[in-house]
Amino acid sequence: LGSGIDDLLKEEGVLEEFQARAIKEVIAWQLGQTMKDQKISQRQLAVMMRTSRTQVARVLDPADGNVTLETLQRAAAVLGRKVQIGLV
Repeated sequence: LGSGIDDLLKEEGVLEEFQARAIKEVIAWQLGQTMKDQKISQRQLAVMMRTSRTQVARVLDPADGNVTLETLQRAAAVLGRKVQIGLV
């Protein structure tokens, strides 16, 4: 009792993995919402990013953690947004 979920995840050695996944999920959701607001399809975003629609699908897939920060930043930039990550 009294122990938080972060403590449990840290004890199991998976805290960083869960935090990274949560960050990716939030960024993917925000990119998807921005695309929806701007009425931009995955195909259109791929053209704007000069990449494949498959790569865009990876960026937007909250479960796919195999996307570079550079790719996330490029996607955000073409949508007029930016990615900010900070240390606390």
